[in-house]
Parts: sequence; C-alpha cells; structure tokens
Amino acid sequence: MDDYVIEMLHITKEFPGIIANDDITLQLKRGEIHALLGENGAGKSTLMSVLFGLYTPEQGVIKKDGKEVSINNPNDATALGIGMVHQHFMLVDIFSVLDNIILGAEPNKFGFLTKNDARKKILDLSNKYNLKVDPDALIEDITVGMQQRVEILKMLYRDNDILIFDEPTAVLTPQEIDELMKIMKNLAAEGKSILFITHKLNEIMEVADRCTILRRGKYIGTVNVADTTKEELSSMMVGRDVKFAVDKKEAEPGKEILRVENVCVKSKIHQNDSVHNVSFNVREGEIVCIAGIDGNGQTEFIGALTGLDDISSGKISFMGDDITHKSIRYKNTHGMSHVPEDRHKHGLVLDYTLEENMILQRYFEPEFSKYGFIKKNDMRAYSEKLIKQFDVRSGKGSETIVRSMSGGNQQKAIIAREMDRDHKLLIAVQPTRGLDVGAIEYIHKEIVQQRDEGCAILLVSLELEEVMNLSDRILVMHEGEIVGEVDPKNTTLQELGLYMSGAKRDEGREAYR
Repeated sequence: MDDYVIEMLHITKEFPGIIANDDITLQLKRGEIHALLGENGAGKSTLMSVLFGLYTPEQGVIKKDGKEVSINNPNDATALGIGMVHQHFMLVDIFSVLDNIILGAEPNKFGFLTKNDARKKILDLSNKYNLKVDPDALIEDITVGMQQRVEILKMLYRDNDILIFDEPTAVLTPQEIDELMKIMKNLAAEGKSILFITHKLNEIMEVADRCTILRRGKYIGTVNVADTTKEELSSMMVGRDVKFAVDKKEAEPGKEILRVENVCVKSKIHQNDSVHNVSFNVREGEIVCIAGIDGNGQTEFIGALTGLDDISSGKISFMGDDITHKSIRYKNTHGMSHVPEDRHKHGLVLDYTLEENMILQRYFEPEFSKYGFIKKNDMRAYSEKLIKQFDVRSGKGSETIVRSMSGGNQQKAIIAREMDRDHKLLIAVQPTRGLDVGAIEYIHKEIVQQRDEGCAILLVSLELEEVMNLSDRILVMHEGEIVGEVDPKNTTLQELGLYMSGAKRDEGREAYR
C-alpha cells in the first residue's frame, strides 16, 4: 500500500453558478513533490483552499496518514502541519516582514511579545534557503518578488510538513525560480510533502514526481512525470494541442510613439534613485522589452511612465507631446493602455462586478454614459463581448464580483480591457503572469497582432522565454539603469543573464535610436 500523507477523496465544492471541484480525488505521497495542473479557473486553488480550511466542501473526505480529519479553518490545517503559500499574498502592507511572518504565531513570554528568537529563526531560514529578506522592511516598500519570499518564510517558520505552493514562481525571476526549485527538492528530501500548483510545464518536468491534471473542475488523471512530456501534459490540460513557439514576421517599425529622455525616479526606501538617467524610444510596429531581475527599477519606472508614481527629472514624450506630468486619465484617453504588474492594487476594483471593471477607464464616454448615468445594457453587451473573445471564466459572467474569480481569469479580464481600448501604446507588465499555456498562446498572438497593426508595445517581463520569443528589441535594466540593448536574434540567454546581473554593460549604447 502506498504511504499517503494526505488523501482528498471525492471532493465537491460549489459556488453560485459554478461547480469549482466536481468529485475530485487527489492523493499525496510522503516526501513527494506533487504538481497540480489545470487551466485558469480549473479549480486548483479552490481544491487547495479546501485542504487549507478556507472552504468547506459539500461532499468528500480528507484523510491524513490514513485517518479522516476535519479541517474547518486554517488553524485546523496548521495544527495538522499543513501550510500554504497563497497565489495572492496574505500580507499586511503597513507591517514589517518580521511582523507578517509571526502574525498568528506570535512568540511571547508571560504575555509579552518576544521577537528576538523569532528574528533569529527568520534570519537563519532566510540564509539557509537564500531568500535574502530584510525582517525590518515594510511590506509596502518591497517588491512583489520579495513579498513572495515572505510568504514562503511564513510557512517555513511554522515548521509545516505538508506544504502547498499556489503559483509560487509567478512573480520570481529565472534565477529565483532556480533557487526555489532547489529549496523544494531539499524540503522533499527532508521528508516534507509538497503540493505545487503551477502553469509552467518546465517546472513540473524539473521538480515534480507526479502530476494531477484538472480541467473545468473535473479530474482528468494523475501521471508519473518521468513517463510523460510537456506536450502530453498541455494537451491533457486544455484538451487540444498547444503551440509553444510564437509565430511572428519581421518587425516593420514606423514613426516614433514613445520617447524617454534621462528619466530619474527617487526611491521610496533609500536616498539613491530607483531609476537613473533612463533613455530609449519605442516605435509603432515593434515590441520593445525591458528585461531585468525583479527589483532593479522596472516597477518604479513604469509607475513614472504611466503616472502612478512621480518622476523626479527627465522628459517623457508620447506621439510628439510632452506628457511628463500629465494625469493618468489624460494618458488613458490619449492612447496609452497599461496592463499593470499588480493586478489587485492597480488593475481591478475587486468588489466591483466584472462588467464594471471592464469599463473602469471608459465609464464617462458617451458609449457607456448618458446624463451622468451608466448605460447598463451597453456596459453588459460590451463586457459579454470581451468575456467571449478572451475566454474569461467566472461563476456569473458579467455579474461576477471580481474578487471571487481565479487569478488567471482576473488577469485575462485586465488584458481584454486594455487591448480592446483605442490605443497607440500598450505597456504590458508581466502580461501572462498566472496564465495557463493555452491563454499564454492566445495573449502572445494578440500582442503580435497589435504590433502588426501599428501599435507600439512596451513589454516588461521576468520570463526570459517570453522576452526572447516576443521581443524585437531588448533593453536590460540593472540597478535602475539601462545597461544594454540587444537583438533577440543575435543574443543568448547566457549573455542576457550577464547583463541582468550587472556583470556586463554596453558602455557604447546610444541613448536611444
């Protein structure tokens, strides 16, 4: 008999309008890394939330070490040694890293909080797993990638034996992903059992022992990873063959759309500039990508470019006009679309409906408004069109509260809204973060089509495969500066890595073409 540490047997979980998990059985062996694969909205996160006590299933049982257990809340799960790194971070922005990690498990003596031992344990774990986290930094001041590491440390701090990773690499750099893969292997070797939700087939092939595939809430099968291929996994996941290569013709750049001259952005957490003296341009009919390790100024630069953050010096020109200090609405209404890095903070109003989010930047236009009132029928029709075109899945369609949707479908909603607007520049930051291979294939095709129709695309991505496949030009950012400009046809991942780490610098790079 197999030594199963966790068994989820015939689990069914329903929400209004949708059966998220339909009679699913998942069995986790002791000391294995078990991948959970499925399209956006297939029910993966819901199933793991049932195991972690965030949801109660309508049917089915959960067993630990062969004995049936009742998990009614996360405290029950923690008591059973189950920990979870959530796809959308469970962090308090105004708390420090240390306070977030110990929250709910605060060390105390005679009723008084004692942080010294906790700090030492966190620093030891941080050093052991090469997570490099400053325990005194505020969550609101650190990058998305660093916040992900805090989530991992929260779980390790609690000494959990069953570890659930929900899309843990979605915001990590390739180097950080490699480190995480090593961490996961080490944890499994120590006897911990890992459930690993991911859309990235390469990661499954690298670290997983077995893989369970879900599709539209139903169980498709469980396979030994050593006995399968990426193509077979993707076909099981989406029900059809998926093309991994991006089909695109040679770029034919036209007139200049965006020009950035000597832009500097002050740091919020130290005296130096986060962005220093950045200059480049983007023309219609080309895809220019800013590549770099997370936390090297990309977030601050895009904030200054889109109006979310202040620019301290320099000039930004769009279609020949100086927009350096123009408002966000001005930029939106004059042809700039933006898929933001943080979909919850800057992309959506989570407690609005899907249809309301679809017209967030256009509600005041005559198409959707009359005498100051929203034309609800027109809003609904527009939303339904985008939902169908971009395959945005949710329980109640346009009426769905966005907070209840899966992360991947939230991302598809933002992309649908931004791509459908009348624009000359599309700024896409991590556009395929959290998307399955079928959705990535579609989004890449749409981006290339927009380029071919004369749109200028500024892409910011941590996915080197995406950078190499989509870009016509690559700008590498390191410590807030553009240190190199390369042609993806004439470079290698190794050379790109040298630029990204700061080991190589193109001193002769022209400020912009």
